[in-house]
Amino acid sequence: MKTDDYIKKQKIALQILFEDDSLIVVDKPAHLLAIPDHWDKELPNVWHILQEKSSQHKIFVVHRLDAETSGLMIYAKNPEAHRLLCQDFEKHEVQKIYFALVDGNFKELAGKIELPLMEKPNSPSKMIISSRGKTAVTNWKVLEQFRGYSLLEVSPKTGRMHQIRVHLKGIGHPLAIDAKYGESQAIFLSQLKPKYVAKSDDIEKPLMDRLTLHAGKLTILHPTTRKEIQFESELPKDFRSLIRNLRKFRPFLLY
Repeated sequence: MKTDDYIKKQKIALQILFEDDSLIVVDKPAHLLAIPDHWDKELPNVWHILQEKSSQHKIFVVHRLDAETSGLMIYAKNPEAHRLLCQDFEKHEVQKIYFALVDGNFKELAGKIELPLMEKPNSPSKMIISSRGKTAVTNWKVLEQFRGYSLLEVSPKTGRMHQIRVHLKGIGHPLAIDAKYGESQAIFLSQLKPKYVAKSDDIEKPLMDRLTLHAGKLTILHPTTRKEIQFESELPKDFRSLIRNLRKFRPFLLY
């Protein structure tokens, strides 16, 4: 099945926010790979979609998002733009802001996480905190708190694999949904709503069943003009629904 056919069938909307001769900025939906899968190259992914739509240009990967993370991504359309954008990412000149729903509540309303990260031995797809790892820095601040959960604005200053997920777990506040580094694979209304009554003939669907992480803001230097440009992406429907129900059924109470 062609990528476009799959996208239509699954009703996955890949929104292109900006495009010129140098780059493409997209709003990636959750459940869609950012780049071709290592094992199955035919699995639908953003790179293939853009390459099919831009047959006159070769599309270059600049950075990545996990398949279950939604939000902003940049792809380059020529080698020079690719070189400059990658250079800016490596020099930490790109400002990235994520929104993360995590377990637990905070006494401090902002902080910095400085914990070195490395791949887990014999598990190359998983990261761990280790003194032998590479420097990793993540800033965070609390946007809103609920009973048992907190919504954070997170700004990674380095770009290690799974950095936000592992750092938040490292301070005792893993993503509210994260099967790999947390304890939950989904959040249901029945978990939040008091006296929830299920319909006898209905199987409850989760409010959200993927990583509670969204790449919401991205500020870069345009590779041609070298002028600063910023992009924003609102929380997707599933994330907004979860937050709305947390506000309704899990308000944060001060005693």
